[in-house]
Amino acid sequence: MGCCGEEEEDILQPLQQQQTPTLHSSSSSMASSITGDDSYTTISPMNSNFAALICKDILRTIFEKLPVVDLARSACVCRLWSSVASDREIQVRAFKAPWKLKGVIGNPSSGSFWRDNRLSRFAISHRLVRSDTVASLAVKYSVQVMDIKRLNNMMSDHGIHSRDRLLIPVSSPSLLINVTCYIELDAHAKREVAVLYLEGKPERRVTGVLNNVTSEQGKRRIIDSLRRSMQVDDGTAQYYLSLSNGDPRGAFMEFSEDLRWERQVRFA
Repeated sequence: MGCCGEEEEDILQPLQQQQTPTLHSSSSSMASSITGDDSYTTISPMNSNFAALICKDILRTIFEKLPVVDLARSACVCRLWSSVASDREIQVRAFKAPWKLKGVIGNPSSGSFWRDNRLSRFAISHRLVRSDTVASLAVKYSVQVMDIKRLNNMMSDHGIHSRDRLLIPVSSPSLLINVTCYIELDAHAKREVAVLYLEGKPERRVTGVLNNVTSEQGKRRIIDSLRRSMQVDDGTAQYYLSLSNGDPRGAFMEFSEDLRWERQVRFA
């Protein structure tokens, strides 16, 4: 190590004996509390080990062994700890460890992405074909229909026809073992997730609104889906899609508002 070599063993030994370290800080002093089943140890400037806790090499060795939750707590202790705990390599290592992931590719829009690595943070990318339905996909992947609709921000089953793919919740942690996930912000789901591609890797960037659809076939699918959902003709579906700047969900909401207004006028 670059410094404080002898003190490293003194710090690492209590850490290895404890499973859930909890870190605290105050304005007057920097403290680290490690809580076990039967003992409570406080590391502070009053301890002889304090010098080791401001050595980056030792901090890095410690933080590499922490789970995501405790790594986030460590970043709140002081600026030095935050700089080490925010290291990309350490964050990715903690994110991958519980699920035995092979790798994580991509940069999240916010550093807070790394603070949550629950199973709900992951999803399977399923490329849709004409015969797919939400119910059939739920059976195929052993998940609930409502979980698929919630993850994909879908109001009804008809929403499947305007998309190229659906995100499927990961039902078993075993699916993540030794695989690579891709961090993506899905335009339909409106959330950032670590996506698993069972066929290998993503072919291209998947987008969700009309402005990002380049093929005529994709545009046609969106219009057809809106037409069926609204029970209107093509011209009306295109009109509401233009009002929402190409967002199918917004188009349906605009249409619903107009229907509500017409009913109110009629009864008045």
